[in-house]
Amino acid sequence: MEDRKKTTVAVGGMTCAACVRRVENALKEITGVEDVAVNLANGRATIIHDSKWGGVEALRKVVADHGYEFLGEIQDPLADPLEESRNKDIKDLQLKVFCGGVLSVIIFMGSMQHWFGFLHFIPRPIMLWGMFILTFPAVFWVGSRFFTGAYKAALHKTSDMNTLVAVGAFSAYTYSAAATFFPGYFTEAGVMPHVYYDGAAMIVTLILVGRLLEVKAKGKTSAAIKKLIGLKPKTAHLIINDQEKEAAVEDVRVGDVIRVKPGEKIPVDGIVQSGASTIDESMLTGESMPVSKESGQKVFAATINKTGSFTFQATGVGAETALAQIIRLVEEAQGSKAPIQRVADKIASIFVPAVFVIALIAFAVWYFVPAESNFSRALINFVSVLVIACPCALGLATPTAIMVGTGLGAQSGILIKGGETLEKVHKLSMIVFDKTGTLTRGEPFVTGIVAADDADTATVLAVAVSLEKNSEHPLAQAILQKAAAEGASIAAAERFTAVPGMGTKAYVENKLSLIGNLKFMQKEGVTVDGWITKAADLEKEGKTIVFVAVDQKVTGIIAAADTPKPSALQAVNSLKRRGLKVAMITGDNPVTAQAIASQLGIESVMAEVLPDKKADEIKNLRAAGEVVAMVGDGINDAPALAVADVGIAIGAGTDVAIEASDITLMSDNLTGVGEAIHLSLATMRVIRQNLFWAFFYNVIGIPIAAGVLYPTWGILLNPEFAAAAMALSSFSVVSNSLRLRRIWKQHQTGGR
Repeated sequence: MEDRKKTTVAVGGMTCAACVRRVENALKEITGVEDVAVNLANGRATIIHDSKWGGVEALRKVVADHGYEFLGEIQDPLADPLEESRNKDIKDLQLKVFCGGVLSVIIFMGSMQHWFGFLHFIPRPIMLWGMFILTFPAVFWVGSRFFTGAYKAALHKTSDMNTLVAVGAFSAYTYSAAATFFPGYFTEAGVMPHVYYDGAAMIVTLILVGRLLEVKAKGKTSAAIKKLIGLKPKTAHLIINDQEKEAAVEDVRVGDVIRVKPGEKIPVDGIVQSGASTIDESMLTGESMPVSKESGQKVFAATINKTGSFTFQATGVGAETALAQIIRLVEEAQGSKAPIQRVADKIASIFVPAVFVIALIAFAVWYFVPAESNFSRALINFVSVLVIACPCALGLATPTAIMVGTGLGAQSGILIKGGETLEKVHKLSMIVFDKTGTLTRGEPFVTGIVAADDADTATVLAVAVSLEKNSEHPLAQAILQKAAAEGASIAAAERFTAVPGMGTKAYVENKLSLIGNLKFMQKEGVTVDGWITKAADLEKEGKTIVFVAVDQKVTGIIAAADTPKPSALQAVNSLKRRGLKVAMITGDNPVTAQAIASQLGIESVMAEVLPDKKADEIKNLRAAGEVVAMVGDGINDAPALAVADVGIAIGAGTDVAIEASDITLMSDNLTGVGEAIHLSLATMRVIRQNLFWAFFYNVIGIPIAAGVLYPTWGILLNPEFAAAAMALSSFSVVSNSLRLRRIWKQHQTGGR
């Protein structure tokens, strides 16, 4: 429809996939709204609507009515209105975690008064009063977000982890309050009035620690966008009426003519009009070798001009530049990764209502059926069911394992961003590596020198280094490194001339000497007969060739290539042994890409793939049924890292790649990819075991607390025993999580 329009607003307070669904469904009810897409990562809601719709005020009202924060309409697509709200939330969580921790310790000491001799002088009734007062803020202020979340879930006739935490903490607190103020009520039923204030406080504090870690991790997503925006040049040299004028990049318009000097960043996309140069486009293509540019060729914003000066006409500015498109791709890809709902949340939607039903049935049965029944006994059994269903172990199951696993990873140089990553790693079927800077060193190395029959390799190298000693071109640097390693002599070069994109010439020891590509040699009239075939054979191996000539005759050729990292072959073989498919993706040409792939035993190669297409290639693999991990290091890899099921960044790479990823390797040793996968699998296995133990006690304990064993064996599970079972399940979960340390140590030492 022609009158379809799009409005984007910022929404605060969303914490999970359930929040996304609630906001989407609510906004779809507004008059004139046709579709809604909510992005959890950046807190944005994009509304597609017709011209006769409810308007922004209707959005504000609906968002507020559903308990979320309306942060206004977004005009600038690169703005982050959620940042202030996120920072405020982090500060609030940090304060509450600290206060909750202090209160929990004090309350625990009061609960276990007999363990601490210096507290014996305080009468028990006064101690109970003190714990009642201190636990109130520990539960209802520190844990306010859990009660708010439970209320929101109840409004939508569902339950989640917030419901479990709120019910468990509230039950423990209210039961303890009853035992504090009405102890006679319990003794009438033959039950000692125990209190569980410490349990209520600790449940809230421990789970809040996990929430703090999650909120901090989400803040990383916007940091990647900011780093990309920071790459954009601030000014441009406009040519107006043959006069050069410096202007802000924002003032550049399509059609403007701009001059770029050596060492400067290109401000916008455009077409070269005059002059020639070599451009470092590695941030776009990942290719380490600068690209020659001359009249009629395209240049891109934020790439770096290495040598000559040139003018170009702007063809893409603002949001139309290649850099802006990468920014948009990263943002969309991060938002499209819908968070995996935790196992505990999934079970909670069934578990919580089931617990309430069982507790109510237990109350009804004990109140109406037995001849000696009374309200006290029925209420105690009701509370026993709720206490033993307390989600302390359930809340600890995931965060404790993640804390231990991510801590071990950090010690080994592997940074894992959270539980969602761990859940996805065990499903991986394919690993896709970027080539330049990831599988390879990212810079050329001299791999061979072929000398003419009347010369030797030392002579060829000596002439080459004399010509290249003042050049900053990566190939020249490779020749200088080779010369330094060989101890080659460097002669003075006179009447030096550089031809951008082709080569250089000078007089070395009074002889006209040249170094450059085949086109340069032919232009200078150098005889190249007999060398073209040799050069072509080396180029088929993915090597870059330069000719060295003296007095119009080729004395030799130098071959250079971006070689694989020492750890690359071992890493690829390790992943294959795990049964994973391995592929390579690169912006480089097919010949060079295939040469590297052959050395590493990689059969699947995707070559000449630019950044936006890299993300598309990953999407295609996922659409074909593969669960894909992308391994990269550059800005050009960021969209693919973000759109992959799991993004793995090499820590030696760019900040943008690291922040767009799920796992970061702090070194460029690629064996860390396999290590990260092993650690993730081990951590996920422990999480599943933890969830089993967390529910095992409930499955066994809830029926006992309800009184199913009483008719046959006369066994009832009073609240103190229910709490003990709850504590035992928590102990099992924590102990099992700590077992990860031993598992990881055995793996690193080669044990099984």
